[in-house]
Amino acid sequence: MKDELKWGLMILLFVLMAYILPYTLLTNVTKWYGSFFVWIILAIIVIGINYFITKDWGKEK
Repeated sequence: MKDELKWGLMILLFVLMAYILPYTLLTNVTKWYGSFFVWIILAIIVIGINYFITKDWGKEK
């Protein structure tokens, strides 16, 4: 349970970064692909985190 909470907080951090980064660091990027690239990278990271959260589900300890 403790590991799942840690991973969940990491996902929350990346979701917040997806909202904050385009409006702060990427404000001067006039092309649409600036934010889109960041969202793709963050989505891949969150998919990876979800893999680590769910890989041991169903296994008995």
